[in-house]
Amino acid sequence: MTRRPVPGSPFNKPLPPPQPVEEFAAQDLVTHDRYGLGRVISAEADAVLVEFGTVRHRISAPYAKLTKL
Repeated sequence: MTRRPVPGSPFNKPLPPPQPVEEFAAQDLVTHDRYGLGRVISAEADAVLVEFGTVRHRISAPYAKLTKL
């Protein structure tokens, strides 16, 4: 049995379009919520390699905690 949609229901709203994934390039300065300030070493389609002081971390898209400075 299927339910009829209620015209005034707030649940009938279409979903907003997804946010565009931010693009990073080598040598971009960034900050991460957990690791702090860093510099992008390399950027790929689905991940970036960032150097935070002496430690390097590979961060995958959509880069929720990574912000370009």
